[in-house]
Amino acid sequence: MSLREPDEAPEQFRRALEALRATRLRPEIALEETAAPQRLAPHAVALSADVVGEDDEELATGRFVLLHDPAGHETWQGHFRVVTFVRAELELELAADPVLPSVGWSWLIEALETRQVPYAAISGTVTRVTSEAFGSMGDREPTAEVEMRASWTALDSRLGPHLQAWADVLATAAGLPPLAAGVVALPRSRGRRAH
Repeated sequence: MSLREPDEAPEQFRRALEALRATRLRPEIALEETAAPQRLAPHAVALSADVVGEDDEELATGRFVLLHDPAGHETWQGHFRVVTFVRAELELELAADPVLPSVGWSWLIEALETRQVPYAAISGTVTRVTSEAFGSMGDREPTAEVEMRASWTALDSRLGPHLQAWADVLATAAGLPPLAAGVVALPRSRGRRAH
């Protein structure tokens, strides 16, 4: 991952970018920089991620956006705002479970607490989507997905733990087993898809 560092960026934002650059995620998560929103804050960076399983199957996808306003933002209650998105396929039985949204939200809260992330003003939604095809598409199997949109204010410029917590949620949504504390997963060899 290479994060572009604009010359006019304030020192606090530059430190945040350095923290994101130095962050190591699980090998199943492919992370890359993408276009950042231009009008939400004076400074922003956006990362997209895919969780890739064996046989290059996409298990989950997401987006992590860091917004920075050096003057602070009253609604944010701080200078940095993290805006995230996670989407993963689910088994239909799980999608029908009425506690799924609460459980999905608990993934985020637990990840932030486990990573000891200082945050404020957290908000978001957890949505389950089921699709059933009809007519000429009627032979397709029903599908289900869970989507989480969440944002919170980072209370310091140590953004690595924020990125790791979001990646933990992405991995959980993808159905990956949690890594034990202090254990680093060995990279799996994956073949490249032909484009």
